Amino acid sequence: MPDSIDLSAVAWDGDAVVYLDQRLLPAEIRYERARTVEQIEGAITTLAVRGAPCIGVFGAYGVALLRTTIADDDAFAAAARRLRDARPTAVNLAWAVDRVLASDDMLAQARAIHDEQIAMDAAIAQAGLALIPQDGRVLTHCNTGPIATAGGGTALGVIIAAQRAGKRPHVFVDETRPLLQGSRLTYFELQQAGVRATLQVDGAAASAMARKEIDVVIVGADRIARNGDTANKIGTYGLAILAAYHKIPFYVAAPRTTFDGAIADGTQIAIEERRSEEVTSYAGTRAAPDDASVYNPAFDVTPAALIAGFVTEYGVIRPPYLGKLPPS
Repeated sequence: MPDSIDLSAVAWDGDAVVYLDQRLLPAEIRYERARTVEQIEGAITTLAVRGAPCIGVFGAYGVALLRTTIADDDAFAAAARRLRDARPTAVNLAWAVDRVLASDDMLAQARAIHDEQIAMDAAIAQAGLALIPQDGRVLTHCNTGPIATAGGGTALGVIIAAQRAGKRPHVFVDETRPLLQGSRLTYFELQQAGVRATLQVDGAAASAMARKEIDVVIVGADRIARNGDTANKIGTYGLAILAAYHKIPFYVAAPRTTFDGAIADGTQIAIEERRSEEVTSYAGTRAAPDDASVYNPAFDVTPAALIAGFVTEYGVIRPPYLGKLPPS
């Protein structure tokens, strides 16, 4: 594998939406082409394309493509609804689909959404730079890098910017069960960026905070309510509680497209529950009794009271949050 790989998560190639199949990383780098509603929806639901901002960009291109291939208005509307509802928790997907549908030039709108994401990520990285101490020890959960946003990344974008600024952060990476986005994707991206990293099982987070002198925790988000309650990958809520106990600042990095001003608080966020096989099997091998009962939420909600600040393209927003969070 080369020392540095320039990966594009999503691209438009004229008659298809090209995407990096994230399920195969880090072992294999493979790009696929999606042309039908089944292929586009399937890439989202199987997590071949994942990360809230990234699926928003992907869905935007997908709707623009389907408008060129589905002549019947009712059939096209049904296809667009399928994409919009493919993953219910992340707000970016529905927002992007609705924005493209409201446009007279759908492809131009999809391209604008992608360009804006790249610009927002760059601004987030600069806004969060001061939060990372020189030689700081940073803990992160799940994957928030370029392949999760189709831009430069949110939380991981801040960390990579700190590395490029000469701050030399050392990142403790939760493996992020059950699908290992931390070990497969985050560690891979940090390695490519030349950032020092240590991989740990999710259950080691408390020990790392107690024994490894963690300076800051920074994560991404999939939906943020009007009061600041934040849905993110399962395990984030527990991490925020641990950070509060150890008096470690806990930050959320997210663009304006992840803020949902239509919902008052986290109780109104729909939490996706995924297949039991993700928990009962590991790498294709059964890891639990056949009749095991499984609870497999993909996300949890961290109360706003546990969040020290939101790192956005507008800067770092600190509590109290009501009336201060950016519009979606």
